[in-house]
Amino acid sequence: MISTTIIIPIVIIALVLFSSFFMVKQQTAAIIERFGKFHSIKQSGLKLKIPFVDKIAGKLSLKIQQLDVIIETKTLDDVFVKLKVSVQYKVITEKVYDAFYKLDYPHDQITSYVFDVVRAEVPKMKLDDVFVKKNDIAIAVKTELNDAMLDYGFDIIRTLVTDIDPDAQVKIAMNRINAADREKTAAQYEGDAQRILIVEKAKAEAESKRLQGQGIADQRREIAR
Repeated sequence: MISTTIIIPIVIIALVLFSSFFMVKQQTAAIIERFGKFHSIKQSGLKLKIPFVDKIAGKLSLKIQQLDVIIETKTLDDVFVKLKVSVQYKVITEKVYDAFYKLDYPHDQITSYVFDVVRAEVPKMKLDDVFVKKNDIAIAVKTELNDAMLDYGFDIIRTLVTDIDPDAQVKIAMNRINAADREKTAAQYEGDAQRILIVEKAKAEAESKRLQGQGIADQRREIAR
């Protein structure tokens, strides 16, 4: 029978060995601290640390991530509109330290910059221009974010204005205008068709009278002969 004096050291050794190794997933970076101070960054694979001395302070994904931000603002022609801006970003591999220690909540920071840019750009445009120039808005957001987030270790891959949703009453009015335009166009087509029918009918009647007159003239010539 194995005594406890042998079992306890074996268990301790097993725990030490178990806590010495850890796995880092693909496209992930692990931040290692030693006695509460930054020590190193470990990339994917099986890694080793000193038990009870080193600890994993956190992990950051190196994959491209997407954040959708919805902003409500007012256009130059006083129309309230909601815009959905999609921001694709990633942690720069060489700047994992900055991304982890300089910024606690990157989503909140990105959202704040998107709000600032959109609420600065859209009020300069009329509603129709917002639809036409949505790419310009996205470029302005990307430029501002790149300048701001690079210092924090984040790279802005792409920004897209994926949805523009005007106020409900405005959409109803726009639908009415579109419907009226379509009805006007349809009426014009109907009017043109009606005019064509009248002209063709008049031509037919004139041709009929011409032929009728010619027939009468021919008849009189025959009688005279």
